[in-house]
Amino acid sequence: MQSIFREYDIRGIYPQELNEKSVKLIGYFLGKKIKPIGGVVAIGYDARSHSPKLFDYLASGFNKAGCKVLNMGLVATPVNYFSNYHAWDGITPNASVMITGSHNPSEYNGFKITIDKQPFFGEDIYALGRQIEENLDFFIEDDFTCKDIDVKSAYINYLVEAFAHLQGFDKPIVYDCGNGVAGVVLPEIFQKLGIKAKGLYIQPDGAFPNHHPDPTVEKNLIDIKKELTSNESRTDSFEYGFAYDGDADRIAFLTKNYNVKGDIMAILFSEAMQNPTVIGEVKCSSVMYDTINSYGKAYMYKTGHSNLKVKIKELNADFAAEVSGHLFFNDRYFGYDDAIYATLRMLELIQNGLEVDERIEALPKVYSTEEIKVHTSEEEKFKLIDKLKKLLKNPPDDFPHIKEIIEVDGVRVLFDEGWGLVRASNTTPVLVTRFESTSKTKAKMYETKLNELIVKAKESL
Repeated sequence: MQSIFREYDIRGIYPQELNEKSVKLIGYFLGKKIKPIGGVVAIGYDARSHSPKLFDYLASGFNKAGCKVLNMGLVATPVNYFSNYHAWDGITPNASVMITGSHNPSEYNGFKITIDKQPFFGEDIYALGRQIEENLDFFIEDDFTCKDIDVKSAYINYLVEAFAHLQGFDKPIVYDCGNGVAGVVLPEIFQKLGIKAKGLYIQPDGAFPNHHPDPTVEKNLIDIKKELTSNESRTDSFEYGFAYDGDADRIAFLTKNYNVKGDIMAILFSEAMQNPTVIGEVKCSSVMYDTINSYGKAYMYKTGHSNLKVKIKELNADFAAEVSGHLFFNDRYFGYDDAIYATLRMLELIQNGLEVDERIEALPKVYSTEEIKVHTSEEEKFKLIDKLKKLLKNPPDDFPHIKEIIEVDGVRVLFDEGWGLVRASNTTPVLVTRFESTSKTKAKMYETKLNELIVKAKESL
């Protein structure tokens, strides 16, 4: 049971882990936390076949706790977050729950929880799990009472009004919803704004029959890349592409030449802001931090959408970004990760004259690896990081010169010509590593040397 309670959300396999008993209890004990602040919870769900069933179980738990349940139906996660900032028939939610397995395989599902406009995560989730384990025999009857609310239409109208200046955007684009819930809102937004856009796999289908809805994996971008590179000589060929994860809080942005990662998008967005404050995570390129610090202020913080949502409010920052494509706009928006909104902000930059490829090519050239995962166990992963920190205090003679060690999240080791990162994943039993240098050879050397230390750390446990 405890394994479904993760750092950023609740996630498990249906029906083995997420089932009538466990989900009703989650609803009840969450409801006991929400009731004292007003007791109104808005719930939405993704395209998975078991999501409506989980809604019924969750609603039963909330009703047992004396809460009022608002049902927004099939929506994208950003639509769910949006519900927290508005009244629905005079009722303002005190919390929201998004039922989604995000980019995970179709047998997975889970809950992303917001209470009083703040993410519910970390120790709060772990404590909820312990409380539920102590009350497994508590009986909760079926009670599916809820009030239907139309958040989707309000969200679409809000964005269409906010981006009315995109009317007549004249560069054809292609987008891939991956059979996730981006398809519930994007086609209508593009149609209302008169944007010429071709959609791939728009129809929500929780079996994900065409490809897995994770745009950080290159093989899932094959179809959209074909659209961008075919018929290049034609005047109506696609110049830009966008792809989304299963619940549409993460984006991939592509040109004919580049798959533009979240940290590089952070540069493009922040350059259009006045004296911006930007938060990145530990995997972001040094190019992002150095560039933004030349005209604003960039902060490095922990990986994880919940961490960044909290930090952006704490610093009242304009923007935050993860390499993976979680993008958070506090500038002109609400500070949560929204891939639909990010799409429109990118089109706005292009409409205003941004030549994306030219700007990227003008940035300092570095060689960066993708995320490289080192498999370990849940029990060992944090112990390995602690051991690695000790080894780095007295590294081997042949280890490259260390300029600085940043321990915001794992260890980011700054070398003379680049950096290497080793951090424990909060959601899976792996260490996540990434390396970057102005020299391809040096990047590989940093990777080799840090991996040698990881092996030493393993042997000493």
